[in-house]
Amino acid sequence: MKSRPVIIAHRGASGYLPEHTLAAKTLAYAMGADFLEQDVVATRDDQLVVLHDIHLDRTTNVAEVFPDRARSDGRYYVRDFDMDELRGLRVWERFEADGQPVYPERYPPRSGSFRIHTLREELEFVARLNEDAERQVGIYPEIKKPAWHKREGIDITPVMLELLAEFGYRSKNDPICLQCFDADEVVRIRRELGCELPLVQLIADNSWEEAETDYDELRSDVGLERLAEFVDGIGPWFSQLYEDSENGPRSTGLVETAHKNGLVVHPYTFRADSLPDGFADFDELLEFAIGELGIDGLFTDFPDLARRFIEDFPARE
Repeated sequence: MKSRPVIIAHRGASGYLPEHTLAAKTLAYAMGADFLEQDVVATRDDQLVVLHDIHLDRTTNVAEVFPDRARSDGRYYVRDFDMDELRGLRVWERFEADGQPVYPERYPPRSGSFRIHTLREELEFVARLNEDAERQVGIYPEIKKPAWHKREGIDITPVMLELLAEFGYRSKNDPICLQCFDADEVVRIRRELGCELPLVQLIADNSWEEAETDYDELRSDVGLERLAEFVDGIGPWFSQLYEDSENGPRSTGLVETAHKNGLVVHPYTFRADSLPDGFADFDELLEFAIGELGIDGLFTDFPDLARRFIEDFPARE
């Protein structure tokens, strides 16, 4: 009997509260998430903070507080600010370049008193949750753009690994998955830095330019076989797992090939308010992903809805 898929709270319960805030993480825990995700970037004074982007301008009021601190491309970068400066910013629901909310039905835009916090503060928060509560929750940190950070003067990966070790995340049996889009960095983590933590190779679309990685090659039979030499799983974009045919969604074979190579599959991102093509509702999406594809876990903005579905879904053979 195969165990149920794990629920990874994507930036917290971000379908309900602004992403990567401690409020969103608290709600995700209460909703039954198995893992809380942390995207990690570095400040000017080399502090590690939990934010999805190297930029600040789509999720905070940075342009109001520091109107003259944008770079030539018009963007505001975390790396250009000290932690004390970031603490003075308000975190908002994500919005587009034109100021419109990405998800209009979520938390009211430009409202609330949410703040940026460090990775250390979130690890302390998780440790306290796991100390005080009956249910343990794992962490799922992502190393954001390590090559970019190196060009900015910080090798973010060993700094992050040292902090994780300080909080007891050292071995393959610890409640953590460490993820990254950069395939070269993932290999380095395992082979050069000697990290024993469970590793997940994130898989993007090449057009996104997440890293100098050929994701098409990674998804090939040969690519997955090579990945299995140093990672424990893959985190693909869900749209890479299926194609929409006249008879409905059908597998591309990526999940099956990954499983054949001993890799778990944790696709992203399952959103009840932004369904992929070919699915009428969230339950139909989960039915296909879990029942047909046999995924091992899922990143979701709505951990409560995923939990409710999975609890009613029979364990897979």
